[in-house]
Amino acid sequence: MIRCHRNRCSPDSRSRVPHTRSIRRPGAGFDKAAFTDKIARVIERCACPPSKIGRRGHSVRDITSGAAWSDNELYDLPLHPHGSGSATRTRLYAEIVDRYFAEAYAGETQPPDDLIHVTCTGYASPSGGQKLVAARGWPTRVTHAYHMGCYAAVPAVRLAAGALATAARRVDIVHTELCSLHLDPTDHRLEQLHEQLLPDTTDAMGWLVANWGMQMTLSREVPDRIAGAIRGFVIDLYRRAGLDLGAMERSVFAVHPGGPKIIDRVREVLELSEAQVEISRAVLFDHGNMSSATLPHIWQRMLDDRAIARGALIPSLAFGPGLTMCGALLEKR
Repeated sequence: MIRCHRNRCSPDSRSRVPHTRSIRRPGAGFDKAAFTDKIARVIERCACPPSKIGRRGHSVRDITSGAAWSDNELYDLPLHPHGSGSATRTRLYAEIVDRYFAEAYAGETQPPDDLIHVTCTGYASPSGGQKLVAARGWPTRVTHAYHMGCYAAVPAVRLAAGALATAARRVDIVHTELCSLHLDPTDHRLEQLHEQLLPDTTDAMGWLVANWGMQMTLSREVPDRIAGAIRGFVIDLYRRAGLDLGAMERSVFAVHPGGPKIIDRVREVLELSEAQVEISRAVLFDHGNMSSATLPHIWQRMLDDRAIARGALIPSLAFGPGLTMCGALLEKR
């Protein structure tokens, strides 16, 4: 069991916009009515309604600027219908992440012993974490936990626990996910929108480097595949901690909200009350799916919630490509 102490979780969202405006933006202002109509139909059929996701945050200026398409740096659709290529997206990622590290550690006088950088939405070497450490002359060890997708928060905590079990006194975990870098406005397929690999699910979810950013493949069967395996997975999680399922009734669950259906199916199969998953739903509503950074936001709310007593068990579940389930049984301190 990993004990979870107070942490700092601050989303780097330069702009926050209503969910409906955010997901309609790729078609707004474009001079082809058919394009806009098609986007609207896809959104109506597939996107979460505003009752499920109220707002999203963006650090990519093109998403929220309202400028003419020709003024966009990444999504200049008349010139580049797919958006700019991977080189431009990678450069923008590095610029935003470098700026974030500099601002996040601006007043820091005591360096961490270890810094774990987590992301699946952009890679540059040296990374923002490495540049920070080099610029400050810190002896900090930088470890990269990359390309695991939404479940990466759990392996990152495992890496941190390993470091703390040796010589480290302080380990910082930094998530930088910029999903809005990876839109392809010409691609209207529905896919756009303890650790265990589930049998026969390797094609259910994927995250690949493509010509115009990252490309996701996502089967509509994912919630049911997770539901079919989650009960046994959670039973084993408790058993490994020397606990029985009676403890589950007193637990508050942190479920990575890949979408409302994921939370619904986990709650249904594990026979949980709505109160046991309400914080997971609230984070989905307030921020949307932030990939690997989502679980840390849920943990932060639980740490800040006085209604959740110290000593409360917080089973944390996340899912990603593979199809992979990751879990950790945390205890609030």
